[in-house]
Amino acid sequence: MSTSLVVLGPTASGKSDVAMSVATDPGLVEHGPFEIVAVDAMQVYRRMDIGTAKPTADDRDRVPHHLLDLVDPDHEFAVAEFVDAATTAAAEIAARGNRALLVGGTGLYLRALTDPMEIPGTWPVVRAALEARLAHESVEALHAELTALDPDAAAKMEPTNARRVVRALEVCVGSGRRFSSYGPGLDRYPPVPFVQVGLRWPRPVLARRIETRVHRMVEAGLVAEVASLVERFPGLSRTARQALGYKEVIEHLEGLCSLDEAVATVVVRTRQFAVRQERWFRRDPRVRWLDIHDDPVAEAVPVIAATLMGTR
Repeated sequence: MSTSLVVLGPTASGKSDVAMSVATDPGLVEHGPFEIVAVDAMQVYRRMDIGTAKPTADDRDRVPHHLLDLVDPDHEFAVAEFVDAATTAAAEIAARGNRALLVGGTGLYLRALTDPMEIPGTWPVVRAALEARLAHESVEALHAELTALDPDAAAKMEPTNARRVVRALEVCVGSGRRFSSYGPGLDRYPPVPFVQVGLRWPRPVLARRIETRVHRMVEAGLVAEVASLVERFPGLSRTARQALGYKEVIEHLEGLCSLDEAVATVVVRTRQFAVRQERWFRRDPRVRWLDIHDDPVAEAVPVIAATLMGTR
């Protein structure tokens, strides 16, 4: 992929604002022109706009964006499809003489682009059987089974992460190979010919930003968006239904909790998710971390510009 910059970080870190500022900075024309490639597992879904914090129409008019609104939310989108779409977008960007500026919070999707890997297929029948077992077995029990089949994969995921455990078991059972045998290995970090910049906040500050962001989403109409989504797509995919903000609001709409309870749960789960994102990204020694305290654009863009221009 023809790129010179990756901006990454946990949710609510301000990476999209930083990317827009870099892409519109006239002093960086020689390193672009940039077109933004969104590396987000939820922004690929159409009509999931508010809860996924998609770029505004104005931002999309100012800078071309890619990998947004690829499929309807009743589709179970896979990383292999994302890589295919990204490869096509990258070729089109390069054909225009431009560069891709990757902006992401979905770690696996980003690694699949920066470090091409062999991506395992899918075995829907196997996955369905594993998911059915979760109705009467704990996810920890499935994780123990994964440990027996593929201890390396099991050691790299939380025993309570049902989605990851089921996926790894699906591959082990369906392919007859260890899940950890695919690709060059997520624990390997070969040199890459571009800059990767991560935005890092003090955890209490990021926690407050997340809470503010969640409340703004609710004020912007998140509940109405989710209600419309469920009505239009009663067969929401497992991934879309589990998206932060959507899962909790669906529970509210189903009468399982009040709106205040749903919002409070979104805040807690989003904070937990941000911690997991940061842990994932911090494994990569190639990422240059910028400590942000107040304004991500003002604090990060000058450093990124200087880095791209080779002054430091």
